Amino acid sequence: MNYYSNDAIIKITNLNHYFGNHKLRNQTLFDINLTIYPGEIVIMTGPSGSGKTTLLTLIGGLRSVQEGSLQFNGQELYGCTNQELVQIRRQIGYIFQAHNLLDFLTAMQNVKMSLELQKNISQSQAHQKSELMLNAVNLAQRMNYYPENLSGGQKQRVAIARALVSDPQLVLADEPTAALDSKSGRDVVNLMQQLAKEQNCTILIVTHDHRILDIADRIINMEDGRLIGD
Repeated sequence: MNYYSNDAIIKITNLNHYFGNHKLRNQTLFDINLTIYPGEIVIMTGPSGSGKTTLLTLIGGLRSVQEGSLQFNGQELYGCTNQELVQIRRQIGYIFQAHNLLDFLTAMQNVKMSLELQKNISQSQAHQKSELMLNAVNLAQRMNYYPENLSGGQKQRVAIARALVSDPQLVLADEPTAALDSKSGRDVVNLMQQLAKEQNCTILIVTHDHRILDIADRIINMEDGRLIGD
């Protein structure tokens, strides 16, 4: 059992979200209330189109909050400027279904990119941290490989290394195992779980993959834009 701090890393109150304008305005999230604590691994499930990814992108500062309150580490995101959202995004690691690696960069260069935004880290420190993280995801022998020469599971491990190398307080993962076979998917989530515990960061995973639900401390369910179970 994990023991969490009483200070929430994510606190969402009465959050609503809409797409479109005027007559075409369509509500996609309805009165979302959710609290996530440091060190938790939370899995969010629900049918396609239920609003899971929209909520994830709001939590990650990739969209602006329209209505309600969304706090990350005590900072209110409602009303944030674009520049303030950029600062928030630098504290968060992202892992997507399509690993989003840059094909013209090696595994090492893809991981190191995450550190180039950190002004207090030298080039040599960035290289050393990236090397350590690629070792941690068992890719020591693949550091100088380009994505086209890596398997799906290896690409996703590079994406995990990239998400975790900057010691984020929160990692957001959107369908991280969807493109992987069962063994690669299990390896990937076990790795996320292990590294998150070592770094004491919080993980929120959106998934349809029922094979990985057992890694969660908590499972939340979304349907038609509403949280219906926790």
